[in-house]
Amino acid sequence: MTVRRPATVAGMRIRVIDAFTDRPFAGNPAAVCLLPGDRWPDERWMQAVAAEMNLSETAFAHRLPPGAEADWALRWFTPTVEVDLCGHATLATAYALATDQGPGTVRFASRSGVLVTHAHPDGPVTLDFPAATVAPQPAPAPDGLAAALGADPVAVHPTGSLGDLLVVLADAAAVRALTPDLAAVRALSVREGIRGVIVTAAADPGADHDFVSRFFAPAVGVPEDPVTGSAHTALAPYWAARLGRSQTVGFQASARGGRVEVTVAGDRVRLTGRAVTVLDGTLHAHG
Repeated sequence: MTVRRPATVAGMRIRVIDAFTDRPFAGNPAAVCLLPGDRWPDERWMQAVAAEMNLSETAFAHRLPPGAEADWALRWFTPTVEVDLCGHATLATAYALATDQGPGTVRFASRSGVLVTHAHPDGPVTLDFPAATVAPQPAPAPDGLAAALGADPVAVHPTGSLGDLLVVLADAAAVRALTPDLAAVRALSVREGIRGVIVTAAADPGADHDFVSRFFAPAVGVPEDPVTGSAHTALAPYWAARLGRSQTVGFQASARGGRVEVTVAGDRVRLTGRAVTVLDGTLHAHG
């Protein structure tokens, strides 16, 4: 079937930006499309572009008129679905705008409300996101969770509207060593109605970060996400409560790896990281 799209998107600039890293080929790559005009293209076309890019997320943004609640509208697509919140692709979009127009604050209207980003003159970008509501008391582990992960959870916590399961393991080595059965994780996610599984543990003594994590979301087309900003909206309050301080640093221990500085401020979480552009080209959108 031919995917219909507005003619204005033909010849559109598209960038691949590695987020939550200061070097190329690390962190989490996102495709960023800053759209011409002030309307969305056909949704099926955006999903087709995201599938073609085959990255964890592709971000689409267009300007909003003066007087609107935000400066830009922003949406995120995995290769298979649109998602409600994505941290690394938001950071990548803010970085792309800072590259084009200089550092500063940008407000994005999204499915998760207005998200404020600030690109600092020395390079980092800070995201202001809603904090996930992490249940303070552990919940019973869903049937099959340990078998799907290949590890025994120490504790399991729902994350409210974020829609993930936060799973605590015994130590950082256990997180790094995971080789989950992704088909089983997908089946569990579909059965439990969750987006994915966040796995975490305290960092090793002497590390330059406070906790490690990994994130698996095969049910939404992301087998393992390299670095997940949205997951840190749950990780930040969880570790802040346990470590007794609002500012912590997370390291997502995927094969690419990425560092996320987090600050809990009431019902908000500030996520700070760097980004690097690795590809800048033209999308020839022939449906």
